[in-house]
Amino acid sequence: MIQSLRNYFNMQVSRLGPRSSPVEAAHTLRLAAAALLVEMTRADFNIDEVERAAVLNALESAFELDAEETRTLLEMAEQQADASTSLHDFTQVINERFSPEKKLQLIELLWRVAYADGVIDKYEDHLVRKVAALIYVPHGDFIRAKHAAETHSR
Repeated sequence: MIQSLRNYFNMQVSRLGPRSSPVEAAHTLRLAAAALLVEMTRADFNIDEVERAAVLNALESAFELDAEETRTLLEMAEQQADASTSLHDFTQVINERFSPEKKLQLIELLWRVAYADGVIDKYEDHLVRKVAALIYVPHGDFIRAKHAAETHSR
């Protein structure tokens, strides 16, 4: 099953070419971003409901989805995160298709999930830094996103 999920995601990524439909491209991008948010909930080895709720909220607001679409996307993202062996599976898609503004928004959403339980664990901090580096977010923007998320969490 894990291999079939991985194959599905890879098939979706490979279809992101000039001929992919806007709907297919949007779905794959949402799935990649959602999988990174799921990885954030797992970074400190303590998945709690407040972080999961923060992911649902982030997905709903960032992608303008209804509650059912958001839950479905989260379930698919959890499966993708389970099947993935590397962040590169997700960051590659983001790098190819997200604008600098969308990348920055993703970093802020990662920080919001990290702040959801009130504590930034060293593993959470490391994950956001790693993702920011992999998607080429400048350090100044990274810091601004962190401060914006911190302010939002108060």
